[in-house]
Amino acid sequence: MIKDESTIKLMIDTVSSYVKDRLIPIEEECAENDSIPHEIIDEIRDLGLFGLSIPEEYGGLGLTLEEEMLVVFELCQASPIFRSVIGTNVGIGALGIVLDGTEEQKLKYLPKLASGELIGSFALTEPEAGSDAASLRSTALRDGDDYIINGTKRFITNAPEAGIFTVFARTDSENKGAGGISAFLVEKGTPGLSLGKNEKKMGQWGGHVCDVNFDDCRVPVSAIIGGKEGQGFKTAMKTLDKSRTHIAAVCVGASDRIIKEALSYAVERKQFSKPISDFQLIQAMLADSKAEAYAARSMVLETARKYDLKKNISTESSCCKLFASETVCKIADRAVQILGGSGYIRDYAVERFYRDVRLFRLYEGTSQIQQLIIARNMIKEIN
Repeated sequence: MIKDESTIKLMIDTVSSYVKDRLIPIEEECAENDSIPHEIIDEIRDLGLFGLSIPEEYGGLGLTLEEEMLVVFELCQASPIFRSVIGTNVGIGALGIVLDGTEEQKLKYLPKLASGELIGSFALTEPEAGSDAASLRSTALRDGDDYIINGTKRFITNAPEAGIFTVFARTDSENKGAGGISAFLVEKGTPGLSLGKNEKKMGQWGGHVCDVNFDDCRVPVSAIIGGKEGQGFKTAMKTLDKSRTHIAAVCVGASDRIIKEALSYAVERKQFSKPISDFQLIQAMLADSKAEAYAARSMVLETARKYDLKKNISTESSCCKLFASETVCKIADRAVQILGGSGYIRDYAVERFYRDVRLFRLYEGTSQIQQLIIARNMIKEIN
């Protein structure tokens, strides 16, 4: 749903120019240094990108999901690390508060998340609980007016920069399923909260992940999202339904950039006295990539429109995440093939994107988990 055509067009044009003029020229520098300059983060704050999905009454832009997807398509023409900076505030690091937080929690945290003053992080995955999120072992035991949290969260995006963590822990030891899980808001600096080392990743250098450890970490009862025990897993799943569509949009943006890089090289590179773009097998790879990227874009926009109409998108968001993440990896592989030896050299953006996009098939639910969600929902519909 587009609320204001002229306003969203202006924003898309602004982001597109910013990506071209500022972000793409420093991609390799950021990857080499494994960090994004502070002035770039300040500029991203000034553009309002941290608050894309946060309601206007709490300081955000309050975009519809369709509008958010259109902006993400443009932003993700640049390296995924720039989206990663805002990704948790736009998605999983803030959505739990937006969707299920108390009014007090919203007023306390959302304005700072919208401005980028505060970075949010989503602490669900554990060493023994990844795809099977309902089996998490972290505990939060009631002690008077507090809860005491113990456990370890693994591969947590933006944890090194985060000021607030959405933490999922088991509050009911008798309930071993999803109903025993609650979600908590834990601030950086809370005694008992500590961070592991920054992980050295295959790609997306400049975006950071690490373990988050809780050792008798005491938080007040008011830290429970929504003020009620046992709702944490539902909050996580609602958050992921929306954020998976967002990740699919990230894949679409990256696909478009990779195709541009491959096409530009194919037109300029000559073999047998003519551009390799004249060869039909090269054309076939370009055409397949374009068609698949277009299909992914269409799926994302259709799902976003359904979400904006307040319809359930559990199946559709998983379809988007599955298809778009698998597609961008195929497109990146074809691009390396089109560039030949150059595609394996770090002087070319295609090499970096090939590594960067591989992550999209893993986080916020692997491709295999998306397949299970889709199939289970299909079966439910006929039973």
